[in-house]
Amino acid sequence: MLSTQSRPVIEATLPIIAERISSITPNFYNRMFAARPDLLDGYFSRSNQKNGKQQQALAGSIAVFASHLLNNPDTLPETMLARIAHKHASLGIVEEQYPIVYEHLFAAIAENLGDALTPEIADAWSEVYWLMAHALIKIEKGLYAKQVNDHYYSLWTLTGREETAPGSVTFTFEPADDTPVTPAEPGQFISLRMPMADGVRQVRQYTLSGNVADTSRRTVTVKLDPNGEFTPILHTQLKVGDTIEISNPYGDLVIDHSGEPLVIATAGIGCTPSAAALATLAESNSQRSITVLHADQEADTWALRAQMVESVEKLPNATLTTWFERGELPTDVKSTAGLMNLNNAEFDPNSHVYLCGPLPFMHAVRGQALAAGIPAERIHYEVFGPDVWLAV
Repeated sequence: MLSTQSRPVIEATLPIIAERISSITPNFYNRMFAARPDLLDGYFSRSNQKNGKQQQALAGSIAVFASHLLNNPDTLPETMLARIAHKHASLGIVEEQYPIVYEHLFAAIAENLGDALTPEIADAWSEVYWLMAHALIKIEKGLYAKQVNDHYYSLWTLTGREETAPGSVTFTFEPADDTPVTPAEPGQFISLRMPMADGVRQVRQYTLSGNVADTSRRTVTVKLDPNGEFTPILHTQLKVGDTIEISNPYGDLVIDHSGEPLVIATAGIGCTPSAAALATLAESNSQRSITVLHADQEADTWALRAQMVESVEKLPNATLTTWFERGELPTDVKSTAGLMNLNNAEFDPNSHVYLCGPLPFMHAVRGQALAAGIPAERIHYEVFGPDVWLAV
């Protein structure tokens, strides 16, 4: 918790820091990468730096953390910290890197606030930073300790690739060496790391999309971003037989094992965690009540249609309903034209609801699930890329 001397300072300065943090964070990243360009090699996404998502996510997390310390002095925002820690662990972030972030972040804060940054204010916000940093370090060390190997990355060989929809390819990898393989949970992701055209390694996280009970392989389904840096190389240059660096599996949004009813609502390529969960549940002959909801632009762009339909058919208590914005509606599944709408849906209040897709979709469906009587603590979500939900 905050010290007694820092608490009133944070209370007084949080509004201005929260207002300015979104302009402070770009300066911070510019400073850090100027001093440590090596951090762009294998750690930070250049694309997320250009589009501002990384800065937005950092700014939101700092403001939320400080607010939580004020409003809930005896606890920490565990959900937010866990989500950040899992992402950090998938990148191989270590304790020794936190002082680097501190140095350049507080230089950016000092430049922005100028003479208004008194020693008391600097000390109070330093305390906030290190409370957050030490909490993350503790979680990350725990995550590393749970792995069955001590590698941040190991080599995997591409053994299969299949275009599952226009612009979407499913990649299957198998171990390239004898590094022990950490089992994954449905809903978790892995980091793929490979060099770009200039030789600088970039990393992207992709949710596992196949049956995760099979530890002999990792399967991800990736949608091409024609304007991106990573996916064009992945789609056009990575060939069967090539090797790539892959992290251990991480991610706190995993399908619970309670046996209670499930509602899985996805849109677009956000269907990947749903596909993995359904394949894994089908493999274990699950008897759970499962409501699968998916929205897409049209039936042909649904990346994992065949796999999801097959899994649902194997699950005795699963149903599948779809929505498509345009094009002919499929006849093999229940489908409706337009956007997903759950306003008239009836759900068991004991259901766990999992959401994955674009932020506007998740905001809308979350509101509809709440209106349908699902408690907020039973609604879970996954954001692809930096988690900017808190900053929206």
